[in-house]
Amino acid sequence: MTAESVSSPAQAAVSPEGFPEAGPGFVHAEVAGRLWRLSRPADLESLWAAMGEGDLGADERLPYWVELWPAAVLLARFIAANPQAVAGRACVDAGCGLGLPALVAAAAGARVLAFDYEPEALPYAHRNAALNLRAGEAAPVFAVMDWRRPAVSKGGAEVILGADILYERRFFEPVAAFLDYALAPGGRVYIADPERTVSAGVCERLEAKGWRVATPLSALVAQSGQNMTVHLREIARCNER
Repeated sequence: MTAESVSSPAQAAVSPEGFPEAGPGFVHAEVAGRLWRLSRPADLESLWAAMGEGDLGADERLPYWVELWPAAVLLARFIAANPQAVAGRACVDAGCGLGLPALVAAAAGARVLAFDYEPEALPYAHRNAALNLRAGEAAPVFAVMDWRRPAVSKGGAEVILGADILYERRFFEPVAAFLDYALAPGGRVYIADPERTVSAGVCERLEAKGWRVATPLSALVAQSGQNMTVHLREIARCNER
C-alpha cells in the first residue's frame, strides 16, 4: 500500500536525502530480544525549553514525536509476539513518530505505510529504518499526512497501528473517522493507549460508533523516564468476525 499522489508538499513521501547532521541523540528499546536504536534530534524537554511562543503552529502541537513513548514500545512488543497479525498485510502506522512500531511490523513481514503530521519526524524515521532493519526486511514507506485529510485508498489498510494517538480529546473524532475510511473489510486496528483520564471512555465511544473493542494486553512499561500502564486495544467492525 502506498500513499496516493497529492499536490500538497505536506503530504509528499519523505526521502533520506537532507537528513540533518546536527542534533545528536539516540533512544533505545528492547523488543523481543532485539535492541532498536532510534535517532532523534534531542529529548522533548530540551526542545521545549528552546521553543518560542510562535513555534507551536496553528494546532499548538509540541514535538512529542522526539520521544519514544511507552505505548509505542508495548505496541512494538505486541507485534513482535504476534507477527501473524501483520505478516504479508498492508499496514498503516498512524502518527509513526520515530518509527518503532512501523519498523517492527516491517521486520515481521508487513507492507507498511507509516505517516506523521510533523514533517520534521520523517527524516529521523527514515534514518531509523536504515539503522535497524536487516537484509531482507523491507523498509516502510514514510509520508507526511494529516488523518483529517487522508491520502490513502479508501478501505486499503488491512491493519492500522497507532501508539498514544488519543492524548487529546479533540483527536477522537478525526481518528475514528480515519479508521472508518481506511480500514479494509475484515481488517483490524491495534492502538496502544496509556491509562490517562483524557482517553477514558474511548472504548465505549468506539463501541457506540459500531466498533468491537477488545483488550488483549495490558502492561506497565518503563521507557525514556516514563513508567505507564498501557492497554493494547484490538478494534474491528461489529458486523465482521
